[in-house]
Amino acid sequence: MLKVLVASSKGGCGKSTIATNLAAHSALKGKATVLADADRQASSSRWCEKRADLDTAVLPIDATRKNWQQRIPADAERVIIDSGAGIRASEIAEFLDDVDAIVVPVLPSVIDLEATQPFLADLASLPRIRKGKVAVGLVANRTKPWTNNTQTGIEQIRQFPFPLIAQLRDTQAYSFMNGLGRSIFDYHSEIVRSHQEDWAKLLRWLNKLG
Repeated sequence: MLKVLVASSKGGCGKSTIATNLAAHSALKGKATVLADADRQASSSRWCEKRADLDTAVLPIDATRKNWQQRIPADAERVIIDSGAGIRASEIAEFLDDVDAIVVPVLPSVIDLEATQPFLADLASLPRIRKGKVAVGLVANRTKPWTNNTQTGIEQIRQFPFPLIAQLRDTQAYSFMNGLGRSIFDYHSEIVRSHQEDWAKLLRWLNKLG
């Protein structure tokens, strides 16, 4: 069972979008997948409800409740955890005994990078992360690769203490599909396939972990 926490101290960075798309990809690959929603806005839980009638449904669990881990089925193969909004590194510590990896979405803008830097420094100081027990990867989200702002932002992200494992381009398709309980991996048009390719490095990184 591979457990992945998607977390960021910065709101509006696409945390739930990344969590739902990771869960959908896992389910589409035939893995029994759980999406644990620790965000009180419950966006991921609502996405699961919209997907419930599909063969590739994802089981939602309310991770804002105590002992939510006990509700994870024994046969679950992937658990994606959507953290609470604005989570602090100190709050992530309570997840570290139960997760294999942390994915941190980062927007490549000056404001977001400045807000994220202290969070990542605190994250790097947590014992299990410092000792390499839990892998951490950064995802540059909503990028516009043709702009100087994104290019400069990517260079700054590469200076952070964790590896940059994906660059996801900006597209309204994510919001549209999320509203339907779908993901970027549920469709196969030429345009959508080009965005699926953005996820390749992230997916390979996770597959190496289990």
